[in-house]
Amino acid sequence: MTVSGTAGAAAGTAVAREEAEGHLRALAGESATLRDDQWTAIEALVTQRRRALVVQRTGWGKSAVYFVATALLRARGAGPTVIVSPLLALMRNQIAAAERAGIRAVTVNSSNADDWQSVYADVEAGAVDVLLVSPERLNNPGFRDAVLPRLAASAGLLVVDEAHCISDWGHDFRPDYRRIRTLLAELPAGTPVLATTATANARVVADVADQLSSGDATLVLRGALDRGSLHLSVLALPSAAHRWAWLADHLPDLPGSGIVYCLTVAATDEVAAFLRSRGLPAAAYSGRTDDAERRQAEDDLLANRIKVLVATSALGMGFDKPDLGVVVHLGAPQSPSAYDQQVGRAGRGVLRAEVVLLPGAEDEAIWRYFASLGFPPEDQVRQVLAVLEAAGKPLSTAALEAHVELRRTRLETLLKVLDVDGAVKRVSGGWTFTGQPWVYDAERYERVS
Repeated sequence: MTVSGTAGAAAGTAVAREEAEGHLRALAGESATLRDDQWTAIEALVTQRRRALVVQRTGWGKSAVYFVATALLRARGAGPTVIVSPLLALMRNQIAAAERAGIRAVTVNSSNADDWQSVYADVEAGAVDVLLVSPERLNNPGFRDAVLPRLAASAGLLVVDEAHCISDWGHDFRPDYRRIRTLLAELPAGTPVLATTATANARVVADVADQLSSGDATLVLRGALDRGSLHLSVLALPSAAHRWAWLADHLPDLPGSGIVYCLTVAATDEVAAFLRSRGLPAAAYSGRTDDAERRQAEDDLLANRIKVLVATSALGMGFDKPDLGVVVHLGAPQSPSAYDQQVGRAGRGVLRAEVVLLPGAEDEAIWRYFASLGFPPEDQVRQVLAVLEAAGKPLSTAALEAHVELRRTRLETLLKVLDVDGAVKRVSGGWTFTGQPWVYDAERYERVS
């Protein structure tokens, strides 16, 4: 390159960065400026069409990277951005953020089935800048067969949010996220890909970066994950009754509103009811909570109409309340990474947030129970495959459950893994046996456990 060419490239980079800064100000306010790593990621996606993994603390601005990149790519004629996002709460926050930046974002998830056809039509017409989908949607038969191929062919950018879920080693691994490997392989050459997470140790980072790679090494941008506003403390009390009493006595004195994390769904309902009986505004939140009630609970916490939301890890990734001042764990999470993810809800926009861990003697038993719900023994898996093969037709999960020795939740997880592995396939009406050879990878399952 000549000297004049170098100068021209530098000038072009400066213009692109100023354009990016303009989109950021629309998103985050007139005083906002891009961090160097934010610009490095945006430039890699927009100019170099690379694949990148951004590992940065909650509140750092990972969503700004993909929204600004989306605005730049759309201005250059690219197709819509597809964001694979795991939680409804996270999707709602992302849509609101996109609107602030003048980006039209829509979602396809279990709570808006009546809107799906109009959403697909808007995407086809080019009227949508961002489409958010859940990982489960990637294997919905209608979406997988009719919509996904067109999306993969036309997407201007693919974003995998909470990318630690891809990894077997991630604290919140989900079988449906493994389908993203297939989606990555189907993208046209030169389609940029961004993966983001706030909680990934070195092993998870290496695993995700390797899965993203398409020949060229994945660009990895990893920053410090600490947040100085968090004041962490641990209080060991002799019983559950003591921990509940501590909550009722001390929550009124803790700053602002917050989240009380519990290890089980039943505990969220019990603790929320107890706190209300003691005059504290509280609501329960879990994966079993009705969608409308979840929305109301999120809104009540955001507006400080309640003191605490008593939640499972379902209220974790992506819930954004900058002034959240309290996180209490009623029982210790299963791993340091899960703990880091949850305490990251607090202290984003305040000078000090109180984070209190109240561990219980029963915590390890609860961890062991959830660990036991992992991949079933080989004889149970073979039983599921045999029933499907003998049926010779699709069976619903409910129908299959009546013939095997697995409860619904564990059976559903098993079927998802078998589907990703190609042994079964989800179709209209349930699940079918594919006849493809399948090997029980005992070594891998034991290693991950």
